[in-house]
Amino acid sequence: MDIKLTKHDKRYIEGTDDVYSIMQRVLLRDNQIDQEKEHLWMIGMNQAGYILYIELIALGSYKSVDVEPMNVFRVAVMKNASRVILVHNHPSGSLMPSEADKDITDRLIQVGRILNIDLIDHLIITPKTYISFRSTKLMDELEQSLKYVPTYQVVERIRKEEKLIAKEKLAVERDKTKTAQQKAKAEKERREKAESEKKILINALLNKGVSVEDIAKILGITVKAVERVVGKNA
Repeated sequence: MDIKLTKHDKRYIEGTDDVYSIMQRVLLRDNQIDQEKEHLWMIGMNQAGYILYIELIALGSYKSVDVEPMNVFRVAVMKNASRVILVHNHPSGSLMPSEADKDITDRLIQVGRILNIDLIDHLIITPKTYISFRSTKLMDELEQSLKYVPTYQVVERIRKEEKLIAKEKLAVERDKTKTAQQKAKAEKERREKAESEKKILINALLNKGVSVEDIAKILGITVKAVERVVGKNA
């Protein structure tokens, strides 16, 4: 849901106080019932810090909110935002980041890197005050994290598909009633599907300006393997 700025709101973000000034008013505009639920907002900006949009990404319960990483960046991609700020409230009034808060920030940093969209901060707010991951150095720590690889969701899908191929291959081998031709056909189809996924991912990453070397690292394959796919598409 798109959040409209009022005439009192700044259009440029110069610091965390500007973010909180806007989002505090947004939170207080909600009715009392909704204020008791966790909200997750995304502020999208251009490189100069001009606000392109403020989007309510998710509305959760009184103590948590579910986040789908690609939904977080959906509007950012459509509106060509190059920098984003994540904001969510704690109805309890506590400003202590939970492990879940840290974990989703870690994941979103990595997804943003692949999309060339910088997640520059994450604010936890209440009606009276806020905390900034950047100001407390937590953002710096998470930016160094290796827990998640870029485009982890796509890579995870590919890995699951590869595991499925291995399981089905084993099942085929155990099934003595299947012919060698059927085995070969099933294996070929699965390999082609996995290869198709890889091609789609490689092309998407190339279009985002990701280098061949980084793509190879993300997918766990050789640079030559990536170049072969690129060559086929040329």
